[in-house]
Amino acid sequence: MKFSWRDGNRLQLLENGEEFFPRVFEMIRQAKKEVLLETFIVYQDKVGNELRDVLIEAAQRGVRVDITLDGYGCADLTPDYISGLTSAGVRLHLFDPQPKFLGMRTNLFRRLHRKIVVIDGERAFIGGINYSADHLADFGPEAKQDYAVEIEGPAVDDIHRFALKTIAPREHPKRWWQRRVQESIGRTYNHSRGNARVLLVTRDNENHRNDIEEHYLEAIRSARSHLLIANAYFFPGYRVLREIRNAARRGVRVRLILQGQPDMPIAKLAARMLYNYLLRDGVQIFEYCRRPLHGKVALADHDWSTVGSSNLDPLSLSLNLEANVIVRDPVFNRHLHERLDLLIQDHCKTVPLERMVRGYFWRAPLVFLIFHFLRYFPSMIAKLPASPPRLALIEPPTVESPAVANLQRDGQ
Repeated sequence: MKFSWRDGNRLQLLENGEEFFPRVFEMIRQAKKEVLLETFIVYQDKVGNELRDVLIEAAQRGVRVDITLDGYGCADLTPDYISGLTSAGVRLHLFDPQPKFLGMRTNLFRRLHRKIVVIDGERAFIGGINYSADHLADFGPEAKQDYAVEIEGPAVDDIHRFALKTIAPREHPKRWWQRRVQESIGRTYNHSRGNARVLLVTRDNENHRNDIEEHYLEAIRSARSHLLIANAYFFPGYRVLREIRNAARRGVRVRLILQGQPDMPIAKLAARMLYNYLLRDGVQIFEYCRRPLHGKVALADHDWSTVGSSNLDPLSLSLNLEANVIVRDPVFNRHLHERLDLLIQDHCKTVPLERMVRGYFWRAPLVFLIFHFLRYFPSMIAKLPASPPRLALIEPPTVESPAVANLQRDGQ
């Protein structure tokens, strides 16, 4: 499904769980007709439990609630948690459910990594925040730094149709309402709410393998004054690296905010292998050290920006199902710029070129291999078999057939 630019949107940047969770839960509580939610991770902590409670309340008052969870990221949800949702009327879809092998999850790649919420087809949320307490500051030093955006206006129509299409074809392919979803593509129903121009961009393993990466490349090539990227898992393809370096060479102020206190140390190690290549041509690199960085945002010049679920790494750019919004709006760009500038000033340390040059001789062979890996990784991945996305609709449990227990045991 390809989307067009939509004018007339109002946007609100939501930073971390403190801003995101209360807003999403409030909107679910106010929903009158429909709640659509997709996410990679739900944990059974205070955030995951509140999410369950507000979804159950919505379903019990007659709101149609469809949630889609990733089979890898949500594999540890208990039968009680799931049955509480399905018994209340929540329609729960599990993406790529697979049985565990020796207690380990086997569906490691091609994950549903999107984070989308649509309320009554009139308001949407999209970003990188999962439903877990580690996105809250009171979680401690391991709390994640992340971003999402709330959208009102015509762009919500596209996000709504996309979320519906995710579940409709695999559930009741001949139902009349699915045909209406298909026929509605291209129409807009939400009225203008603001001045932002918004484009929904997705990545899948079928027809839109490179869409998000291509929009990054276009923005980097077009940048004339400044480029600022904050990305948690930075190990992009060779084309992106080359264009970032080329932008700095032609005089663009290029700044990268990367992990300095990572939740996965290998992410920091991999990114640092690329530092010398970027620093020697004038790219500025800042490592965020207050807490683990989980954000996936970027801006270029004075009106282009993006917020979404896609990292700049092989998983997001070549394997996972992702969703970003591209925004053309000076006001939103300026606000995001201010927030990221504060991050740099207050909680980042600069990575100097001199530091990365020391000991470079022993890293050089490894860097050489990494660059060739990045150059050819997309073509290698394209040769791997890609099974079509599979959704399992989890039925409410019954005495005769405890479906939830079977799902947890067999992954069916």
